[in-house]
Amino acid sequence: MDLTVGMTHSKASQDLISPFVAVELLKEGNKRFLNKSFANRDFNAQVDATSTGQYPFASVVSCIDSRIPTEIIFDQGIGDIFNARIAGNFVNPDILGSLEFACKLAGSKVIVIMGHTSCGAVKGACDHAKLGNLTQMLDKIMPAVVSTTTGEGEERSSANLDFVNRVSEANVKMTIEKVKIDSPVLKEMYDTGEIDIVGAMYDVKSGSVTFY
Repeated sequence: MDLTVGMTHSKASQDLISPFVAVELLKEGNKRFLNKSFANRDFNAQVDATSTGQYPFASVVSCIDSRIPTEIIFDQGIGDIFNARIAGNFVNPDILGSLEFACKLAGSKVIVIMGHTSCGAVKGACDHAKLGNLTQMLDKIMPAVVSTTTGEGEERSSANLDFVNRVSEANVKMTIEKVKIDSPVLKEMYDTGEIDIVGAMYDVKSGSVTFY
């Protein structure tokens, strides 16, 4: 799909993007990232072009992890996507309010809740880590830990990376449902097809993003 790859989005181009197309643009951007075929962009020109307004087509809730620079892995430019980053990629009232602004007021067409493999926050939750404010933060991930089943004798700690990654996926899915439950604004937009709310996982070894 080509809405002129590398363009700076305007209100007109944003209006042309459906929720389905928004996801496809992110998928295609990740393919370019993996293939090292980045779109040609003039970032300084984009700073100037977005100085009077912004028209991002997507909003991404991802982990604070330094290995996941969202614009880079999706090969997007300045003004293309909203980012909310927090360890463990969960949502709270502040993040939900930010997403409501992004979608209802600024026109974003999709919310992506993106976890990643080998997530340190998830590992901490699996190990019941206790440290200052980190303790209450990791509590937000505990429902995913509890809901993730294991086989007989299977380790339920960060020592079991497969378990950690399954918890990360469960956390993404539970966060999607929390968005719908805790934000009537976003739920209505989702129900009417104005936006989509999707999950994704980033592989820190390969750089690939899997949507589900």
